Amino acid sequence: MFARKSPTIEFLCAPEDEGVIAPPAPAKTHMPEWFKRLPAVDKTKYGTGDTGLTVKRCMPFIDAMTTGFILPLAATVRLEIRDGGATVTAGWDFDKTMVSNHGTHQVTGHPASPSPPCKFHNYWTIRTPPGWSCLFLPALNRPDPIFEPAAGVVDTDTYVAPIHFPFFVHAAEGLYELEKGTPMVQVIPFKREATALEMVARAETAADTAGRLRVFRNTIASTGWYRKFARAQR
Repeated sequence: MFARKSPTIEFLCAPEDEGVIAPPAPAKTHMPEWFKRLPAVDKTKYGTGDTGLTVKRCMPFIDAMTTGFILPLAATVRLEIRDGGATVTAGWDFDKTMVSNHGTHQVTGHPASPSPPCKFHNYWTIRTPPGWSCLFLPALNRPDPIFEPAAGVVDTDTYVAPIHFPFFVHAAEGLYELEKGTPMVQVIPFKREATALEMVARAETAADTAGRLRVFRNTIASTGWYRKFARAQR
């Protein structure tokens, strides 16, 4: 019997960029330092009506952080923010363009105004199997204090070229340095389905209520129950 090959996502770069630009990596390898330092339980909270548990024991929080891959900045970028955020200029330590600008008319009325829409240039081409696309979004549960990329979906099974990423700055006026390898976007591949889910909104039945209460009570009775339950259902 031949083992079935798992679906593969490929990140391809130009030969001259291999070993030079920062490589993509599984999201679980990009856990932020504040999270690494955080204890699973804050013992100072015992006896105060609080369990002391931190997000290090929260599976939904961790699953979001570790899903998919991180696509980092290829090289170090400097951003200068002026005029109350309305002017953003960039420089970089690389022989290829790292940042360019979109026209402000493209996002008239966007809540980030007056910050202009900028764009990080990416030098990795992403290839996924037929029927698979990628969701690109800000790195989950680890927001960058300087910029926020716009989210988007690309059919990476057919669009096999580098994808660049629009972003807005939200830091105060000043000069900032984003080091090579800084998480730029989180990449979450997903399989497109021929039939999309249909939405239903209704009042719950008695069985729904019983199931909801059972899950809730098990969750508060055991801190490890959700981890075991969620994994057992996969």
